[in-house]
Order: sequence, then C-alpha cells, then structure tokens
Amino acid sequence: MTWHRLTAAAGVLLVTAASLSACGSGAGTADLPDTTNALAKQAKSEGVVNWASWNPEAQMQPAIDLFEKKYPGIKVKYSNIKAPDQVSQLKMEQAARKVSIDVANAGGLTVTPAVKLASDVDWSKYGVGAKDVFAKNFVYVWATPKVWAYNTDRVKAADVPRSWDDVLDAKWSGGKVSAESRASFMTVWDLNDAMGEAKGLAWAKRFAPLKPHYSPNLTQAEAPIESGQVSIGTSLINLVLAAKAKGAPVEIAPVSPTSANESYLYVPKGAPHPAAAALLTSFLSSDAAQSVLAKTYNSRIPADTDCSDPGGNAVVQALCAAHVKWYGAKSLKDYDRLTAFFPKVEKALGTDVG
Repeated sequence: MTWHRLTAAAGVLLVTAASLSACGSGAGTADLPDTTNALAKQAKSEGVVNWASWNPEAQMQPAIDLFEKKYPGIKVKYSNIKAPDQVSQLKMEQAARKVSIDVANAGGLTVTPAVKLASDVDWSKYGVGAKDVFAKNFVYVWATPKVWAYNTDRVKAADVPRSWDDVLDAKWSGGKVSAESRASFMTVWDLNDAMGEAKGLAWAKRFAPLKPHYSPNLTQAEAPIESGQVSIGTSLINLVLAAKAKGAPVEIAPVSPTSANESYLYVPKGAPHPAAAALLTSFLSSDAAQSVLAKTYNSRIPADTDCSDPGGNAVVQALCAAHVKWYGAKSLKDYDRLTAFFPKVEKALGTDVG
C-alpha cells in the first residue's frame, strides 16, 4: 500500500473514530428504529431501563407494573433523584461519556439546562401526540400544581386564606406558615401577565416579615402542615391529596391562581438503553398509563384552567372544587424568565443563600 493510500485510510479511521466518539457522548439524534414494534424489539434486547425522577417510587410503581406486564423482559429500575441533582449528574456523566440514566425528569428551573442534555427523538413515531411534546425532545407526562394547603385541626373554616393577600395577614406570623425557600411556589406570578414580576417581588417583601418556616423544597414544606407544626403552607397538590386520602388533617386552600407545574421526561444523550428509554417514555404518555398515573395524582392536566370536564382526574377535580385557577408554561422562554425571576424572589424573601 502506498503512502497516499495509508494516509487516506488513516483519514477514514479518524473520521470513523470521531463519529463513534460523538455517538458515545450522545450527540445528535438517538439511534432508534422507526416503529413502536421495532422499538419494543430493540428494547427487549437491552432488557432494562433506568428511570430517574423526584417522585416517591410508590407513586410511580403502578405505572411501572403496567409497563413490565405489557413488555415482559424489560426491567424498570427506578431511582429517586431530585431534579437539580439529575442535571448535575448527567452533566458529569456525559462529559465522562459514561451515562447511567436512561429516562430523566425535567421541570421548573431544570427545564432550560436539560435542553442541552436531551437526545433528539422523533416522538411522533411512537404515538406521542404533538400537543404532549415540549421543546421538541421533552414529553409532557404529568403535572403537580403548586397549592396552598392548611391543617384542618388548626385553622377554622372562617380563617382559611382565600387569596394571596390573605396569606399576608398578621395572624400567620411567627412561624405559623411554611414555604419553600427556593420560591418556586411563586411561579405563577411570572407566568401570569396580570400578576407580573414587580407585583410578585412586592408580595414577597411583605411575606418575609411574617417569619415563615422555610423548607428547602415543596416536598419538605408539606410535612409541617400535616403534623400541625404550621397552620398553612405551600405544597404540591399530589402530596396534599395523598395525605388527605390517608386521613391527614389537610385540605387545599382556595388561594388562586397557581402554576400547573408540568413535568417532562426525556432520553439523555448517551443513555445506555435508548430504545427501552424511548419505549417507557412513550408508554407513560399513553392513555393506559395516564389512567394509572391519575390514581396517584400524577397525570397530565389541561395547560390552563379548564373545569368544563374534570372527568376522573382527581387533581383537576380538586382544583376546580377549591376554585383555584392554574396556568402552565407555554414555551422555553417562560422557563428562561423563571431562571431570572426566582433569584430575585429569594432575595426579597431573605432566603438567597447562594
């Protein structure tokens, strides 16, 4: 072989190696078949799918059981990982080209950074409706609206707050109210044009002097309400409804409006089991899975307030019964704005600890 041929061959090898390296880092479109049947076949050859989400595993288990029944031979391994931690973990793993998560969860402040972490997937091939695809690669699977809740043993019916201004009443001062320190409970102030950032910051500055009981996240903000440590507080509707179903003295306060708080699933670049990941994600978007997820208060709801036909969706029923209006994020620009909004609110609340 001549030197020119050796050089040409080496060039081909370099291009090939570069291509393989790009695939290994998960760049570009995920290598997936064109039909759900072919996807299921490839997924079965992979045999496992690693799903990371912030919801308690018990809430997701009914949907996992249904998936494993429909696709025997594919094991779902669920990990409870907070959204910010997922982003941090995936950034490190993708940089090292050793990704461990197949299906990741994005919501709130993690949507914007997750855009760069997600593989390109044509979800229409697998039966996911266009209205349920967000920012091209995210699949809208459930919503858990943020709500104000109260302890029914500690709060008389006449004292239940019915507006954001009612929460500022001096009777809730001295640690009688709990809130999330990261300020995501105030999302609606930035989403709803009628409210707006300026009014939201003004409200936060009036709320801070009440000396609320601050928790690092909404999940932990729920516990003090259930125990009676506080009288009212911010929470997620699925936590309130689940606690109420178990007999806890909690109820949704008719403080309106609020945010829909959508959650999205995506396949990270470099996912070790991409077919199984796409199969699980598309399955969770299906009517069958949504019906099961609704029983644990974790299914899709209309983007904005719609009480015309709540059907069997307990979340929509509860919001409508409490006369709580909700608003959803419509674009990445909404999430980009929130990225700038929350730090300002934290400063107004006095919880900006870096």
